[in-house]
Amino acid sequence: MRVVRVAALDRAEPDELSFFANHRYLKEFSGSRAGLVLISSELANEAGRPKCRIVLAKPQEAMLLVLPALYPAAPRESGIHSSAVIGRGVRLGREVAIGAHSVIGDGAVLGDRVVIGPLCDVGRGVAIGADSHLVSSVTLYAGTTLGARVRLHAGVRAGSDGFGYVPSASGIQKVPHVGRCIIEDDVEIGANSTIDRGSIADTVIGAGSKLDNLVMIAHNVRLGRMCLLAAQSGIAGSTRLGDGCMIGGQVGVTGHLELGSNVKLGAGSGVMDDIPDGEMWSGAPARPHREWLKATSAFYKLADRMREIERQLRERGT
Repeated sequence: MRVVRVAALDRAEPDELSFFANHRYLKEFSGSRAGLVLISSELANEAGRPKCRIVLAKPQEAMLLVLPALYPAAPRESGIHSSAVIGRGVRLGREVAIGAHSVIGDGAVLGDRVVIGPLCDVGRGVAIGADSHLVSSVTLYAGTTLGARVRLHAGVRAGSDGFGYVPSASGIQKVPHVGRCIIEDDVEIGANSTIDRGSIADTVIGAGSKLDNLVMIAHNVRLGRMCLLAAQSGIAGSTRLGDGCMIGGQVGVTGHLELGSNVKLGAGSGVMDDIPDGEMWSGAPARPHREWLKATSAFYKLADRMREIERQLRERGT
C-alpha cells in the first residue's frame, strides 16, 4: 500500500494515512476511509472500516517520523535581499539569509545558517545563535540574545520595555529598563507573543521551552527549561517558574511569585500564590486542583439546593 498524505480520520481517503489514539474518536474511526491507520495497542481491535493498521504504543510519536517523510521541509532560504539594510559592524555567519526590507542594527551578530524573514527588525547589538529562524515581521530590541535553533513566528516582539512606572508628585515616572532579554537554545515562540526585557535583572526563557501565540512574558520573569505555555497566557513581572511547567490557555500569573518545577496550571487559572514542585492548580483564584474540583462541585450543589428550597416554598404558598 502507498500513502501520499496525512489526514484526519473523518476525511481521510484510501491513499491517506491517519492515526487513532483516543477512544472519543471511535465514531470517526468506524466510518473512516483511511488507507492506513497508526493505532494504539488498546484500540487495535476496535471495529472500523480501516483494515490496514499499524499497532503502536504511542501513535502520536510515530507521526513525528511519518510527517517529515510525506511533507519534506521547504528549501532553506538563502542570500541577502537587495532591500535589506545591514548596519555598521554587523557580523554574519556562514549561509545567513536575510529577507526583503529587514533591518539588521549596528553591531548585531548572526550565527551560521540564521534565517531572517521579510520585514524583521534586529536591533543594535542583538546576538542570534546558529540555525535560528525569524519567520517574518519579528522585532528584537537592543539587549536581546537568542540561542541556537530558536524559532520566532510572525509578529513576535522581544526585548521591549516592561510595564514599570513610579507615581510621584510630578506625575508617573518611567523606570528605565536596562536588563536583557535572553531566549535560550531550542525555544519556539508563537505569533504575536511579547517578551519584555528586564528592568535591572534579566528576563530569561529557558532552553527547550515552547510558547503559543499571544503569550505575554513581563520584565524579570525567569522561565525554566522545557516549559509549555498555551495561548493568551501572561506571566507578570519578576515571577519565576521552574523546569517543565505546563501552563494552560488564558492563565494569568501575578508578579513576584515562585512556581516550582513541573507545576501544571489549568486553563483560565488566576495564580496569586507560590506553588510547590509538581502540583496542579486550577481556578481563579487558583487552588490545588482537587480543592478546586470540590469547591466547584459544592457551588453547583448549593445552587441546586437553593432551587429546591424555592420550589418547596412555592408549594407551601409562602
